[in-house]
Order: sequence, then C-alpha cells, then structure tokens
Amino acid sequence: MSTMLEARGLTAGYGPVQVLRGLDFHIEEGEIVVILGANGAGKTTTIRAICGMIPSKGELVFAGERASGRKPEVLCKAGIAHVPQGRGTFPDLTVEENLRIGAFTRSDNEISSDIDRWYELFPRLRERHHQAAGSMSGGEQQMLAIARALMSRPSRTPTSLSASPAAGTCSRPVRSCSRAPPTSSGPTNPSAARTWASDGGTTWTCSSIA
Repeated sequence: MSTMLEARGLTAGYGPVQVLRGLDFHIEEGEIVVILGANGAGKTTTIRAICGMIPSKGELVFAGERASGRKPEVLCKAGIAHVPQGRGTFPDLTVEENLRIGAFTRSDNEISSDIDRWYELFPRLRERHHQAAGSMSGGEQQMLAIARALMSRPSRTPTSLSASPAAGTCSRPVRSCSRAPPTSSGPTNPSAARTWASDGGTTWTCSSIA
C-alpha cells in the first residue's frame, strides 16, 4: 500500500489560540484511521487544517504531493472530501440538488448513476429527493452530507495538486452561471440565485442546478 495522506509537524489554531502542536500521522491507501479525543482536543481543527479551511504550519502530503497551503477548492478537486459534523447541507435546495452540488468538480457522464448508487445506500434520500434538505430530520441531513461528499468521488485517482482549477469554469451539474464581483462573498440577489461557488479564485452565481 502507498501513503495517501501524511501530516508532519502539523500546527494550527484560531488567532492567538494554538490548538494543534506538531501533529504527526499517516493514512495508507484503503486504510481507515480514526482520531479520538475529548471536546476541544483538536479533532475538527485537524480536519479543517487538512482541507485548507484554516491556516496551518508543518507539512501535509496528499498522494505524494505537497498539500500545505493549498486552497480548499484545489484540495477538493484533487480528491479530498469533508463531511462537517453540523451537516452543512444547503437547506433551501432539494436532496437531489444537494447531491449534484457534490459533483460540482466533476465533468464526466456518470453523475446520475452515482446519484442512484447513493440512493441505494440511503433509501430515505430517494424517498425525499424532491424535498428541501432543511426540512428533513438531523439524521437524514447527515446521510445527505455523507452522500454529497461521496459524489465528488474522493476515492478516485487523485488529480494532481499542481493542476490549478481553470478560472471561470462551471462543470456539468450547474447551469446558468454568471461571474460575480471579485469582492463578493455570495449571491448579491438571493432570490435569483440558488447557490454559489468559488472556482479558481472566480466567484460564480448559479441560478439553477441541472
């Protein structure tokens, strides 16, 4: 087996508060690794540091390439998926729209077949595929968050981290997109925009999900 993810001397925190202090671990291909700890021990901080959501020091290596300092969208395209503890679904979008957002980084023709695959694993999602995610129970939303992360195919052959996302590119699941001002942090007109995404430093407002 080859090493899929490795952290060496990982240090991260929030402002002046240092949470991680020189964390080391490695995950082999096909291996499941669990990090245990009490509340405040740094489990969530570790995941956020791996995903580039917070600044970190030390070295992160993913599939043999340096991942330290990479933006979250680059790491996502490379094959790292994050399921937040607090579900993090798009509450106003339907179950199926949430799943298609999970495939935002993909451009292949197997997205619909993957949706069917996760409907088989989580039959409740199939039953509620036209229902707004925010109206489901907490457990159902957690199923959706897991399935949405799997829609990015994180187990696929990793994309090179040196291949930066093409700025201004909307992949197959999103239809009718327009560029927003660089300073925008989201849709300027929520009633007209269903969701938004940042791709290669360019923010797009997407009016509907295919």
